[in-house]
Amino acid sequence: MKDDIKAGDIVGRKSHNCDILFKIDSIVVKNGIPFAMLRGVDLRLFADAPLNDLKLMTPSEISRYRQKFIKQNSDMMRNIFQRRLEEKEHHILYRNGFERATKQSKIEFFEVPGQVLHVDGDKEYLDLCLTTYSQLRIKAQGLFVPEKDQPDAIAEYLPKFIPDILVVTGHDGLLKGKKDFSKLENYRHSKYFVESVRRARKFEPGRDDLIIFAGACQSHYEAIIEAGANFASSPQRIFIHAFDPVFIVEKLAYTSIYDVIAIKDIINNTITGIEGVGGIETRGRLRMGYPKSPY
Repeated sequence: MKDDIKAGDIVGRKSHNCDILFKIDSIVVKNGIPFAMLRGVDLRLFADAPLNDLKLMTPSEISRYRQKFIKQNSDMMRNIFQRRLEEKEHHILYRNGFERATKQSKIEFFEVPGQVLHVDGDKEYLDLCLTTYSQLRIKAQGLFVPEKDQPDAIAEYLPKFIPDILVVTGHDGLLKGKKDFSKLENYRHSKYFVESVRRARKFEPGRDDLIIFAGACQSHYEAIIEAGANFASSPQRIFIHAFDPVFIVEKLAYTSIYDVIAIKDIINNTITGIEGVGGIETRGRLRMGYPKSPY
């Protein structure tokens, strides 16, 4: 079976009971043993495994796995739009001096949510995230940049786009055999996320003027926050969902500039939860406008 496995195949690791599905990025030889370099299908995880530990997944197994992914995303989207309706009504009536307004008053506001620059080390995830931003009515620019090249890309493109929110993500993970979670060099890509954040903070030091999310699965959370990120992964070094950065961004983009968001409210907007993502108190980036033009 191992001779049939090739780059692009969807596989599971037999030693882990195929609990996570991966796409094979490439196949390399280490000490005469063929290994597959693996990227998570729905988790921002980069790993490797010998070919004899891999099981080629059937179309039905892949479909069942993806259906779970789709359901999680759909449930989150439904909750987001319901929350927005409630928050918008409150904001219009009480924040802008229209306490006597009713639903029949036809006061028409328009929203200017925060804009996003999303730099991702995974092209497929980036495309999915950009689609989700569009569905959530968030203006986003996306750049596919391998993790090791992201610091230079940040320095080049941040001045061009001037976003309200910067996302720097991709894949990460502890190197095999490494057990000291405190050492930055024990992670595949965390050092690149840290340096990307540092470069961004040289451009814009204010954490409310440029909101930054950085990191991926098992990333060095403390180092990324210390470098200047508002939000990062992963406090408990667990895997994070591919869309967790998007859902964090949505909460920030659609929360009023008047409000400092409680951290738990932002984390509750994710699929992974508090073990996978965390951060600091941050002000929202939504501005309301009035009146809405008929044109």
